[in-house]
Amino acid sequence: MDYLTIVLCLLPICFAIHFLFSTAKKDSRVLPPGPPPLPFVGNLFSLGNKPHISLAELSKTYGPLMMLRLGRVPTVIISSSTMAREALQKNDISFSTRNVVDALCAYKHNENSVAWLPYSTEWRNLRKVCNSQVFSTSRLDASQSLRKSKVKHLLSYVDKCSEAGLAVEFAQAAFTTTLNLLSSTFFSMDMGDPTSEFARQFRVTIRGIMEEVGKPNVADYYPIFKRIDPQGIRRRTEFHFGKMMDLFNSLIDQRLKGQRPAGATKDFDALDALLGIDQEKAEEIPKSQVPNLLVDLFAAGTDTTTTSLEWAMAELLRHPEKLKKAQAELHEVIGKGNSLEEQDITRLPYLQAIVKESFRLHPPVPLLLPRKMDSDVKLFNYTVPKNAQVLVNAWAIGRDPNTWKNAESFEPERFLGSKIDVKGRDFDLIPFGAGRRICPGLPLAIRMLHLMLGSLIHGFDWKLEDGLTPENMDMEEKFGLTSEKLQRLRAIPIPHPL
Repeated sequence: MDYLTIVLCLLPICFAIHFLFSTAKKDSRVLPPGPPPLPFVGNLFSLGNKPHISLAELSKTYGPLMMLRLGRVPTVIISSSTMAREALQKNDISFSTRNVVDALCAYKHNENSVAWLPYSTEWRNLRKVCNSQVFSTSRLDASQSLRKSKVKHLLSYVDKCSEAGLAVEFAQAAFTTTLNLLSSTFFSMDMGDPTSEFARQFRVTIRGIMEEVGKPNVADYYPIFKRIDPQGIRRRTEFHFGKMMDLFNSLIDQRLKGQRPAGATKDFDALDALLGIDQEKAEEIPKSQVPNLLVDLFAAGTDTTTTSLEWAMAELLRHPEKLKKAQAELHEVIGKGNSLEEQDITRLPYLQAIVKESFRLHPPVPLLLPRKMDSDVKLFNYTVPKNAQVLVNAWAIGRDPNTWKNAESFEPERFLGSKIDVKGRDFDLIPFGAGRRICPGLPLAIRMLHLMLGSLIHGFDWKLEDGLTPENMDMEEKFGLTSEKLQRLRAIPIPHPL
């Protein structure tokens, strides 16, 4: 039973709620325009199964600042770079609290999560830990050899596939590479290889979380139903969270006992710092929050990089002339047979342009994580009301024809000579968000994505399997908290002749 059917079944109760809580007071504020809401359900039927696309279409009629009523929840949609800048830069603090969906109450994750905690001292402390232990420039510079090693393992796997004439599934290969990078950073060990059942199941678990959290949920639109969880979304999320929590708690318990899993090195790692094992390098974080922090970092870190790599490769295979142009740049700058190094990326403007163009068309989180207003805020001539949910449609901003010429076309050349980047300063392109709540993993994701993508196309040509041609590639997406390619991208690697 889908969520719209459930809403229809609950209409009589919604009718009672409407009369219990409606008020006759006239609202003197000028609220953003939007489609007229239906009784009881509001604009829920406007969402469709790909809300970012449905909302982008509605914004063409009602404008870049639009208001809908989703059940009992007033929801403001931002669909232009101008409005996003006004909200996330000029009024950043007012837009810094998260709107927590019911699924995330599983395991009380919302109370311990760096992604979902409200803007507070506790959140700032967790964010500081993320930056100091993983994402600071000094940490990332110091861990270059680790990333190089993981990409080398990826290329070794691709080379074996090439020798056997087997296709590479890009999403699984990228996921395993990123998973091993994070597990080596925190636990000093690899957690899997591209063919291991553990890596596949771990990815299924993470995708399960992303899909459940991204689903339209009756309990979010009618809070009176939170206790009964009518769609079972929180229960399924709790199941997925439980698998990750059990794994991380087991590793934490071992570490506190002075033990390490078989194959793990004895080097000081990020988990030691979080648990205070070395007091000189320890961070101030309650041990009860460590598993939740690991869930955030592993879920977001692996999933966004995986989907971004797959979309970028899909666009290149769909546009062979762009792929050839990128390979020519790599061969000229790096030289055939040589390995791509991180310091080379600044000398590869076309590779950088490809990544930006892929982010523009396929932002990893098409509707940026929702915000909740603690007070009324004026945006231009409209009031974004207190308690409203706010969604920034990064997908719509990236395809805004008022900003981008040939907005639906994959044209990396548009970024050559351009100073636009994805770091939250240029609001025409904000795939990772902006302001205080910008994704903390952006610096690592950018390095890994360039390194993996560049290495894969520098070392190999690629042939679509089963007679598939660029013209008939399926580019449909599957919506969740993150948006992945519906049909897995697979291609056979062919080594470049030296």
